[in-house]
Amino acid sequence: MAIFIAQLRAQTSSGDANRPNATGSPASSLVSALPDSVKPAGSSGSSTNSAVALATSAISAPIGYQLTTDDQIAIEIYGEDELRSAVRLNADGAVSLPLLGSVHLGGLTLNQAAARLTELYGKDYLVNPKVNVMLIGYAKRRFTVLGQVNRPGSYEMPEGSLSGIDVLEAIAIAGGYTRIAAPERISVKRRDQILRVDAKRLARAGGKSFRVQPGDAITVGESIF
Repeated sequence: MAIFIAQLRAQTSSGDANRPNATGSPASSLVSALPDSVKPAGSSGSSTNSAVALATSAISAPIGYQLTTDDQIAIEIYGEDELRSAVRLNADGAVSLPLLGSVHLGGLTLNQAAARLTELYGKDYLVNPKVNVMLIGYAKRRFTVLGQVNRPGSYEMPEGSLSGIDVLEAIAIAGGYTRIAAPERISVKRRDQILRVDAKRLARAGGKSFRVQPGDAITVGESIF
């Protein structure tokens, strides 16, 4: 009888050891069922190493910074390593996340985005989730300078200039004025507006400026002789 019980216990232990996801969490089981194309970053390999990589790649965002198209963010949920993601906002300001699918985060601050995801994950999937959203890459912010400058073209905003740069700095980046430029006749196309700028007056005023914003197209006019 003792021999029979020992054999039965050995068979039970062997079955448990071979059973997949015997010790996995509900979230682990859900993520393992996802196709590879939508699994979050870090769903395989060392979760500790992934956490360190995301934390060290996070960058500081200005207070009140609102997420926009092409920003890259990292999303972590405490105790749910399989749901860790590093994603980029698409043209509609949305990201694709495990379990949730497409979620619109454009126009939200990092804290607001974390609150939104906490609400969504807590609604149907997790109990009291603790969500952290980090910025790990700004969208490329560009402006264009055309007309009477030495190097007309499209340029990337310098780092740290999220609120834009001075129009005189933008022109300097484009190589400065040509000899027939008219600094007093500058136009700036901003979305569906055309703004007129007298850079000669701004240069004389000292302290006053016109801020060029990402997406602006600056055209420097030509002198009329």
